[in-house]
Amino acid sequence: MRTIPTCVGLLLLTTCWHVQACTTPPDVEDLEPVIGIDLGTTFTCVGVFRNDKVEIIPDEHGNRITPSYVAFTPDGETLIGYAARNQLTTNPENTVFDVKRLIGRTWENPSVQRDIQRYPFKVINEDNKPHIQVRVGSEDKVFAPEEISAMMLSKMKEIAETYLTQNVTNAVVTVPAYFNDAQRMATKDAGTIAGLNILRLINEPIAASVAYGLDKSDGEKNILVFDLGVGTFDVSIVITDYGVFEVVATKGDTHLGGQDIDQRLMEFFIKQYKKRTSQDLREDIGAIQKLRREVEKAKRALSSQHQTRVEIESLMGGHDFSEVLTRAKLEELNTDLFKSTLSYMQFALNEADLNRTDIHEIIMVGESTEIPKIQQLVKEFFDGKEPMRGINPEEVIAYGAAVQGGVLAGKGEKAILLCGFCPLSLGIEIIGGVMAKVFPRNTLIPIRRTRQFTTTQHDQEEVTIRVYEGERIMTKNNHFLGQFDLTGIRPARSGLPQINVTFEIDVNDIVYVTAEDIGTGNKNKIVITYSEGDMLSPEYIEKMIQDAEDFAEEDKEMMEIMEAELRSGDKWTNTKAVRRKPIIQDKTENVSHDEL
Repeated sequence: MRTIPTCVGLLLLTTCWHVQACTTPPDVEDLEPVIGIDLGTTFTCVGVFRNDKVEIIPDEHGNRITPSYVAFTPDGETLIGYAARNQLTTNPENTVFDVKRLIGRTWENPSVQRDIQRYPFKVINEDNKPHIQVRVGSEDKVFAPEEISAMMLSKMKEIAETYLTQNVTNAVVTVPAYFNDAQRMATKDAGTIAGLNILRLINEPIAASVAYGLDKSDGEKNILVFDLGVGTFDVSIVITDYGVFEVVATKGDTHLGGQDIDQRLMEFFIKQYKKRTSQDLREDIGAIQKLRREVEKAKRALSSQHQTRVEIESLMGGHDFSEVLTRAKLEELNTDLFKSTLSYMQFALNEADLNRTDIHEIIMVGESTEIPKIQQLVKEFFDGKEPMRGINPEEVIAYGAAVQGGVLAGKGEKAILLCGFCPLSLGIEIIGGVMAKVFPRNTLIPIRRTRQFTTTQHDQEEVTIRVYEGERIMTKNNHFLGQFDLTGIRPARSGLPQINVTFEIDVNDIVYVTAEDIGTGNKNKIVITYSEGDMLSPEYIEKMIQDAEDFAEEDKEMMEIMEAELRSGDKWTNTKAVRRKPIIQDKTENVSHDEL
């Protein structure tokens, strides 16, 4: 952290408040059509609400879902979807997938470092962000994850325009509930690159709830959304009350899904093949990709039948491959993976402070939820309660996004309030290294709130706004998010300038912080993107909350000491600044402990 220069100081809190609560979406009836896109890690799907129903839009070949793959050929051609995935075996280093795992994250993020070890394509560090390097024609090119995602969104836009026979510019796009501000902003940037105006980013579990019409329920309902896709797994608890949605808990594993199930099956077949031929399939990338493709087909087949045959001509070294795979064998090889999903459900219930009997509806999302054993385990977990059915689990999120698109296009029955919550308190640092909370933990969003502050020095012309999240009184014990300077404050005695600091969290969960000097009208702002490029883990958030409880008495004593110094007019050294700051007394006499 840099030293604050002369005439630059921290803020002192005064007591002015302005609050704008969660409101309904603006009237945008002139926006049509508004498509809904489920931009998935492995598959992407697009739908539209028209003629009083949702239509999932097929591509030119009749496919209702599109692989989230982008490939670049030696001829300089860009392939998207099935055409890209089909050349993974022959051109793996130039076939890009799983880009959703990289978007909005920094290079040193542990998840990024783990993922790039398994990618066949090259990922490089540019400006502390992961970028994809591929060969396009005769030259090397580098793409940001946003650009690759934009290619997928462009493909969905093209599919929709062909189907609707008109231009499409407006969209609702889904994101995981755990996506942080940086990931959400990067997703919106991808939409802009693709020529789309993303009206809303909607959390995937809320989209699933909307798809089943739970926004029209009277009274409060607790919904559990079990989302086991190809590459990721998460369980979310959503509470809806007369059309207002709130995600109150999310637990899961971003590296648990159908791919892991496929890998278990592949390992089994690799051993079988080596036992019979003495050849190791791992030595041939093309053979591995052929096997992976057939294993995926076999797994899908076993959702509706008890056995199937995996057959591949000339898999490796001229040897053909033919093996029977049974549903029982699939379940045996993946028992631990299947059962691990139950612990995540219990974690989510505990976080939401709910019992199993408190869940009114269960929604299954993702292609892997079609596995009969998964359905059986979930049903048994809830003592025989049946999940909601009727919508293809691979399409349900796009379905909900299309419903929300219909609402924004003026075709829905009523507005839907998509409210989330702040997992930790948000605020800024004031004199003494104290955190002045603007949003307490669990504040419903979207929301805007303004607090008024003042200067700590005579003739102070600049203040530094440092933004934190956490529950402790001192910012040194909380998590730093970002900072910016407000300059051009009219010189005056300390305590006289009025500086409004406004926090706003929009419908897409993105945080904006603005500071304005009332005397001059000068203002500056920041869009918060986490300094580490990734949201704090749920476990770390829980630790911060627990620490606040454990150190409550110590923090209270620290506050009493600082208040005594304020009353006595002593000086102290701020924890974030090198030089000592004078303390203003008259502006703080009426400020409560909580406000400090």
